[in-house]
Amino acid sequence: MSAVIQPALPAVEDLPLAAGDPARVLVFDARGGVTLGQFLAQARDLAGRLPEARHVAHLAEDRYRFLLGFCAAALRGQVALLPPSGAPRILSEVLRAHAEGGAYRLGGEDGIPVPGLEAARGAPVAAAATPRVRSGDLAAIGYTSGSTGRPQAHAKTWAGFATGTAQNLAALADLWGGRQPQVVATVPPQHMYGMEMSVLLPLLGGAAVHACGLRILVTTPVHLRALLRSGVALPALAGIVSATAPLPQELAAEAEDRYGAEVREVFGSTETCVFARRRTARDPLWTPLPGVRLAPQPDGTLVHAPHLPAPVVLADIFEVMPDGRFRLCGRQADLLEIAGKRASLGDLTRRLLAVPGVEDGVVVQLEPEREGGVGRIAALAVAPGLAPADIVAALRATVDPVFLPRKVRLLPALPRNATGKLCRESVLEALAGPGARVVGSGSGNAA
Repeated sequence: MSAVIQPALPAVEDLPLAAGDPARVLVFDARGGVTLGQFLAQARDLAGRLPEARHVAHLAEDRYRFLLGFCAAALRGQVALLPPSGAPRILSEVLRAHAEGGAYRLGGEDGIPVPGLEAARGAPVAAAATPRVRSGDLAAIGYTSGSTGRPQAHAKTWAGFATGTAQNLAALADLWGGRQPQVVATVPPQHMYGMEMSVLLPLLGGAAVHACGLRILVTTPVHLRALLRSGVALPALAGIVSATAPLPQELAAEAEDRYGAEVREVFGSTETCVFARRRTARDPLWTPLPGVRLAPQPDGTLVHAPHLPAPVVLADIFEVMPDGRFRLCGRQADLLEIAGKRASLGDLTRRLLAVPGVEDGVVVQLEPEREGGVGRIAALAVAPGLAPADIVAALRATVDPVFLPRKVRLLPALPRNATGKLCRESVLEALAGPGARVVGSGSGNAA
């Protein structure tokens, strides 16, 4: 597991662990709400029962238990580890990388138990001030998904989290006006997007989480597509927020039409957190959040933002307009050059998904079979009723023959993680594994 990227620490000052009146509702369920004051009293009680350690891996999937464990550990000055996966091997690697000073598991099946919502409901609130944290202290260590290789660790300070939450409010608050929104998230809190929208926004931005009322659905393109295809009726939404992967314009427009709410896509990463927004159904360009500036580099783009202690280089390639808005052109690692022609894996994947009958899919470039060779193009697809040759034939209409996949495997489902992302390692395993149908396209001819 990769080492932590340690940010430069800002000047130390105190910040509130949670913002707002202790009487405000922080968490809802069907039986009612728990106030911020009740929650903090329960967090203090749990903190007193936690072991001494420098790091804690938060494994709770239940949003309330995650919030409670996160704040209780923070009261002990413990840094939250946000594993990119609950897989035993990945989790062991994370804990091993942060064993110095002690590390333990909190929540989930194998961690120290965390009380649920019922334990806080109706509990008296002690007359104690809202706890505070030091702005320069580390709050959490998040991990990239591993979609382009091994997960990379990135440390976040409390100051960065506070400033980033203010940025997110600037990007989204007009969706709910002056009222309190309740966040319903399909994204796990261990993912940085889930952390920003369903943990920090309730703690520091005045929202409530998992409730009935003025709902903000926090989701991903994969989850949103599945929701639309299911035909499930949803209660009224104030807005839909999407991230983790590019959201097709037609999918955003379909969601706005179906649910009567604006779909707002946010752009960010584990390294940067959220730094731009757009209304995808109407605008292909991204608008940077206040104070954000992008500087194209030979190997990617340098992101300057108020919530970042130092500029961060992303592998994404952006076309920046004179007014500061930008268009995503792809990632450096996604760009292909074969026989003097150029394409991108992202665009090829979009064309695959546009094939009628393809419900899900991804295009990748395999490692070269010999030194100095060119990696072959391959694809995974979920396409009931289609044969691999059918897919290749359909792609011929829009894809140059040199970029047609030489291998296509059909699967019942792609090996996506909880946020809908595909790790390269999992994709390669699926392409090599048994139980799927393969077609070789030779020099562009389907077999």
